Amino acid sequence: MIRGFLRGAVGDSGTDIARKRTAVHLYSPWATIPHVNSPLPQLPLVDAEIPERCDAARNRKLLLDAAADLVSELGADAVTMEAVAARAGVGKGTVFRRFGNRAGLMNALLDRTERALQQAFMFGPPPLGPDADAIVRLVAFGRARLDMVTVQGEVLRAAEDSRESRFSSPARAVSLRHLEKLLTDAGVDGDIELLASALLASLEASLVLHQMRVLGMSLARIADGWEDLVRRIARGASGY
Repeated sequence: MIRGFLRGAVGDSGTDIARKRTAVHLYSPWATIPHVNSPLPQLPLVDAEIPERCDAARNRKLLLDAAADLVSELGADAVTMEAVAARAGVGKGTVFRRFGNRAGLMNALLDRTERALQQAFMFGPPPLGPDADAIVRLVAFGRARLDMVTVQGEVLRAAEDSRESRFSSPARAVSLRHLEKLLTDAGVDGDIELLASALLASLEASLVLHQMRVLGMSLARIADGWEDLVRRIARGASGY
């Protein structure tokens, strides 16, 4: 049920990108992420840039598709600016001009992967969307993010491995504020900012992939563990 939102997360056409951007709040690197008590629809989407010309959008998609293919086929370490340029059939300078450096490329990949999840929890139906109970939404968010790791885990891990922006990417900031708001809405006491950060850390692709590949944990076990953790935290809140 939750996996459905992932369809189309990778591989939008330039037209689709332009159309989606007219329907959502755009992210600006100079914008302030809303405070935890701000209404959720004010949260910015990570795939938010000044609308691109069709040719620029096509070029961006070409480069991101090439990078995603390299991650899928060879792993995150294979994604260099040179390798992406070679796979896309363009000059290396084109990749640098578009993304700046490898960290910028990894964050662009992450932004594209995150967009579908953000659309679901900001505007979608229950259990992820705004009409559901806060704890139900929190459980659904974790399960959906774990599903996303199974589909785009290497892309997520590659972005997390970027030392320059691992903890400061727009995608992480939006998810963190979302968790803070849900915890607040659920009436959870304590240091909400720290608690939200700890919860989000348990969903990081690097950890989840290690649990699955090295420790042999199933996705179902990890997802059930997430729900148990959330409900233990909520147990002391009024109404839970």
